[in-house]
Amino acid sequence: MHGLELVVVLGVAVLVGNAVGRRLGIAPPIPLLLTGAALGFIPEVRGAQFPPELVLLLFLPVLLHWESITTSLREIRTNLIGIVLNSTVLVILTAWAVAAAGHALGLSWGPAWVLGAAVAPTDATAVGVLARALPRRNVTMLRAESLVNDGTALVVYGLAVGITVGEEHLGVPHVGGLFLLAYGGGAVVGAAVAWGNTILRRRLDDPLLGNLVMILVPFTAYLLAELVEASGVIAVVTCGLIMSQIAPRIIRAEHRTQAMAFWSLSTFIINGTLFVLVGVELQYAVRDLSGSDLKDALIAVAVVCAVLVAVRFAFLFAAAYLTRLLDRRPQQRTLQLGHRARVISGLAGFRGAVSLAVALSVPQTLDSGAPFPDRSFIIFVTSGVILVTLVAQGLLLPVAVRWAKLPPDTSVDEERGLAETAAVEAALGAIPQLADSLGTGPKTVAWLRQEYEGRLASAQARSTGAEDDPALLMHQDYTSLHLALIAHRRATVIRLRDEHRIDDTVLRGLQADLDSEELRLSGGATVE
Repeated sequence: MHGLELVVVLGVAVLVGNAVGRRLGIAPPIPLLLTGAALGFIPEVRGAQFPPELVLLLFLPVLLHWESITTSLREIRTNLIGIVLNSTVLVILTAWAVAAAGHALGLSWGPAWVLGAAVAPTDATAVGVLARALPRRNVTMLRAESLVNDGTALVVYGLAVGITVGEEHLGVPHVGGLFLLAYGGGAVVGAAVAWGNTILRRRLDDPLLGNLVMILVPFTAYLLAELVEASGVIAVVTCGLIMSQIAPRIIRAEHRTQAMAFWSLSTFIINGTLFVLVGVELQYAVRDLSGSDLKDALIAVAVVCAVLVAVRFAFLFAAAYLTRLLDRRPQQRTLQLGHRARVISGLAGFRGAVSLAVALSVPQTLDSGAPFPDRSFIIFVTSGVILVTLVAQGLLLPVAVRWAKLPPDTSVDEERGLAETAAVEAALGAIPQLADSLGTGPKTVAWLRQEYEGRLASAQARSTGAEDDPALLMHQDYTSLHLALIAHRRATVIRLRDEHRIDDTVLRGLQADLDSEELRLSGGATVE
């Protein structure tokens, strides 16, 4: 299939999968994956092979960067011990348990460890999409775990493949050095790229140039880390977390508005495409196995899924007691998750496109020239595990959330109300000084003070939840009338364009102004 045809097919599949998911009230990854599996029946689509480099070198840096700059660093610091344990120890234990199960099913130890490394990490993309209904703390812990555990899994995978093909040797100093280089080197590279990005962004006034630098950042961090044999995943995540703290101070409004629109759309398309491609690859993996091998592979999928769930549940409950041993601070007890919340976290261990990309990266041959043992088996089992975790656990998670009856998370709304109130109060207090320094006339000052006092009253009403507060009702009436007037102004300039009294260039400029004004009044887009 030609490239343009494939782009159109994938785009339509992403559109249909998301539309079906929203219509049926289920998480979009499930219909997207099933749509991809249906597309796999088309020989031309199935024949378009899914290169693993597309995920590991092109898609993964973008998704990791977006997830890291939109997550909560404060929550990561608060829950650091649990996140570190889940993203390192849990990954290694999971890889070992799956390898043991694979060996018991007939795989030699090398391929068994490759399979374990492939399915060990949870997927940041799947977690971000499927776990949105959870409280913020649960989502942050799951997202942070998914961001970092890819780096751990890739080290285990590289070691397993290297030993199998005859390029690596197993030893505690060697393995420890690999992990130290992956994490330490990746963090240093990520910090260096963030420093360079900060310098460039301070000096670039053109939003197009500034956002071009922004797009290059995750790829640069990943590439430089891989060149020194460190973890590209850790480099991208480190850079993103640093920029999440620096960017609000140095990036201008026009740059930020443009960037948020780009990242939101691009990550939406990439996420959907990945889930569709996983479904397509599942078809390919099925056809690459004989009848008897397929039966064994299906058994292996069931066994591996059971091992993944068992290990994750056991570790999450055991880690709670381990955390208490490592951190005996009194405030640590207030951070402990309840048993029901741990059950939800256990069910949220979704696997995704990174696991499939790792499996597809397995080399075709050994150093001796012989075929890599059980490569097709590994790809199929990994694909099956992704399918089961996304579909079965994705459908079960909402039911489990309702069963858990987790308390509603109002912290974001409360903190937003606090920030809005504090910002408006600070602005009101600064009016006299700023007006004097700028030479602003008294009428303008009075008009602005009245506007900001109205904003303060509505912000205070929203923070208290008083929906019938007169100030809030007045603000809502003001907003509704203002939006109606904007629509009327927009219709007028379009009519003037249709009557050939103004040019399209003038229309586009006025529409941009009206759009900005409308988004400001309606609240704009939410960044999660």
